[in-house]
Formats: sequence, structure tokens, C-alpha cells
Amino acid sequence: MKQQRSYDKEYKIQALKLVEEIGTNKAAKELDVPVNTIYGWQRAQRDGKLDTGTQSPQTAISLAEEVKELRKQIKELTRENRRLKEENEFLEEASAFFAASRRKSAKTAG
Repeated sequence: MKQQRSYDKEYKIQALKLVEEIGTNKAAKELDVPVNTIYGWQRAQRDGKLDTGTQSPQTAISLAEEVKELRKQIKELTRENRRLKEENEFLEEASAFFAASRRKSAKTAG
């Protein structure tokens, strides 16, 4: 039974750079790494699970979508924050009004 080798992140990144330069099969042969292992690293890079510092079209699209979604969330949260501040101001005014009303009725009753 062949023991499974372990590769650190930097090795994988360098291997993928070599793949871009000379192709998957040549890189696998030169590095003595199974072709399927390199395919796995490429898939991980495409899926955003292996950050190589470069953008694939898929990760660039997903990042753009993520930025769009985050901007939408910020807009919604800003709107909700504004609404909550207005409600809080109203409640403070109402509380002050009822406190003054209570003091006034306590003076007239006493």
C-alpha cells in the first residue's frame, strides 16, 4: 500500500503556477505528483478553497456578486438603523411626556 503524501499550501501554489506554464501532464511528471492530485488542487482553486492570490473567472464573478450583496446589506442595515433611531427618539419623547404628566397629576392629587 502506497503512503499518501502531504503537500503544503505554498507547494500547491507553485505547482499550479507551473501547470499554467507547461501544462498539467508535464507538471505532474516533473513534480512526481499524480495528475489527479493536481486536478484536485485546480478544483480547490476554482472553488475558492485554495487561495493562490490569483483570480479565476469563477472566483472573480463570485467576488463581484459578494460585493454586490454586501452593498445591498449595508443599504438595508443603514435604512433599518435610521428607522430605529427615529423610533428611539420618539420613545424618549413619549417617555419624557408621560413622566411629566405623572409628576403633574401627582402634584394636583397631593
